[in-house]
Amino acid sequence: MALSPSQRRYLRSLAHDLHPVILLGAKGATEAVLKELDLALSHHELVKVKLSGGDKEERQEQIDFLAEGTQSESVQQIGHIVVLFRRNEDEPKLALPR
Repeated sequence: MALSPSQRRYLRSLAHDLHPVILLGAKGATEAVLKELDLALSHHELVKVKLSGGDKEERQEQIDFLAEGTQSESVQQIGHIVVLFRRNEDEPKLALPR
């Protein structure tokens, strides 16, 4: 699912006040983290994740792993924080602009 620029802007505004739900530790992005993120996305649709340390390339690898593993869309990344979005098809909670 590709998000339009206006949808990304809207989701960024909603994510501004959110606190990270998932915190990656020293092991980084693992299968266990992927399962927890999948549950969080199913429940909230819009989730902030705090990435573990490392350089920019390592953080991008973590984002790619998490987004591909949960079929979610990366909305925004600022430093060690990334915002992921996945629509809950059964019970949508967020109404996106067209």
